[in-house]
Amino acid sequence: MARRRGERVTRWLVGGPPGAFLLLFFLLPSLIMIVASFRYPGEFGGLAPLFPAGPGEEGGLTTENYRVFFSDWIYFQIFLKSFGVAAFTTLVCLLMAYPIALLIARSPHQRRDLMVLLVVLPFASNFLVRVYAWMIILGPFDLLFTRSAVILGLVYVHLPFMVLPLYTNLEKHDPVLLDAAQDLGATGWSRFWRVTFPLSLPGIFSGSALVFIPVLGVFAIPEILGGIHDWLVGNMIKEAFLGVRDWPFGSMLSLMLTVCVLAVAGAAAWLAARGLQRA
Repeated sequence: MARRRGERVTRWLVGGPPGAFLLLFFLLPSLIMIVASFRYPGEFGGLAPLFPAGPGEEGGLTTENYRVFFSDWIYFQIFLKSFGVAAFTTLVCLLMAYPIALLIARSPHQRRDLMVLLVVLPFASNFLVRVYAWMIILGPFDLLFTRSAVILGLVYVHLPFMVLPLYTNLEKHDPVLLDAAQDLGATGWSRFWRVTFPLSLPGIFSGSALVFIPVLGVFAIPEILGGIHDWLVGNMIKEAFLGVRDWPFGSMLSLMLTVCVLAVAGAAAWLAARGLQRA
């Protein structure tokens, strides 16, 4: 009996703080955002009173924000463009990060720490300083305020998030499998596609999630390096909260983005499960 009680206490001590953290900083803000998306905007920003004080005051709950969102094609276009930019950025990061991660994983052990340090070294400087530095670099080449500049900035910022999960995965591969494939007559290209690539799928999916999801919500890079036509969903949310101060509309956009991200994450998890089964 005392042993079971001790096990329950241990489970509460181990799982309680993370659960409280998720409840306080994820579930509760999400509920507030859901309720705020059905509210009216305040006269000077914020939220209108839930219970109006006078007959002429606007308040209560409404579905107007969702009606505006689903009735105007421009919001669907921006969401679609944001997903396209995020997918393209993820693909470019994957194509660039895979050779880097493979090189680090197959380097001598005494060099790996230094190479990993070089990958994460940009994080030692401020994010905005690095983005503004690209304004100076791209200025002479007439690439500033273009879609190419936005993609370049997104790839530069998020590339380490793709390299590190891939390296962590590739480092664990057993080289005996490659030797066995070579003994069976497989070429170098065949060994990569039949052994290395299938085993690295968990790292690919992890890195893709770490790149794709943050890109969907980013607003600083499109605003600094791009033009008005390069706005993404994050820019709309930022403008709703800080520009026009329409908090209900910004909450609705945030909620729609969250739903889309969860749908993509669910699809990616399903694809990852199928990929692991085939591997």
